[in-house]
Amino acid sequence: MSVRIVVADDHLVVRTGFAELLNTQPDFEVVATASDGAEAVRVCRELSPDVVLMDIRMPVMDGIEATKRLGDGPRVLILTTFDLDEYVYDALRAGASGFLLKDVTAERLFDAVRVIAAGEALLAPSITRRLIDEFAQLRPQPEAVATAGLTPRETQVLRLVAEGLSNPEIAGRLTVTEETVKTHVSRVLNKLGLRDRTQAVVAAYESGLVVPRHHRPG
Repeated sequence: MSVRIVVADDHLVVRTGFAELLNTQPDFEVVATASDGAEAVRVCRELSPDVVLMDIRMPVMDGIEATKRLGDGPRVLILTTFDLDEYVYDALRAGASGFLLKDVTAERLFDAVRVIAAGEALLAPSITRRLIDEFAQLRPQPEAVATAGLTPRETQVLRLVAEGLSNPEIAGRLTVTEETVKTHVSRVLNKLGLRDRTQAVVAAYESGLVVPRHHRPG
C-alpha cells in the first residue's frame, strides 16, 4: 500500500519539486499539493492522506495553524529553510511529528516520510537537544502536563526520551530490553493522551519534568 502524501508550500517550484521527487518512489503517491495552509487543510480533509509535508511560512494560513486544525489527521512533517527556525517548536507543540530542512537530500526525505508514515517521530537525539535548548526557555510555560499518573519507571523513561535518548540508549541506561522500553513509551503516550514521541518531548519540558540546560543552576 502506498503512502499517500500532500505537499504544502507557497512556492510553486518547491512544492512541484518535492512532489515530483516523492513520486519517483514506488511506495509513495502525492495525492495533492497546496499553496497555503487553508488549502492544505481542505485537501487533507477531502483526501485523508497519510503524511503532509508542511511549510511553516505560508499566506492565508501558516503551517502551524494548519497543523493545529488537522488535529489527529495525517502526520505532519514540517519543512523549514533554517536549521533552528523560531517557529519549529510551536509547530511541534501544534502536533507536528518532526521537521526537515528544505535542502534535505532525496534519500533523507524518503526516509523521513517513511518514518513518519510508520507512526514514529522524526526527532534525532541531537535535534531534540538543540530544539529544546534553543526554544523551551523562550516560551512561557502553559498549564503543566499532568504526569502524576505515571509510574516511577515510566517517569524515568519519559525523562530520558526528553533528553534525546533513543530506545536502545534508554535500554542500555536502564539495563532492560528495547522491547520493554517500547512498552513503557507506549504506556506514557497512552496515559498522557499524546500521539507520538515528539509530543512526549514537548510535554516533558512543559511540565517541568526536564529543565533545559540553559536553565540549570551552574
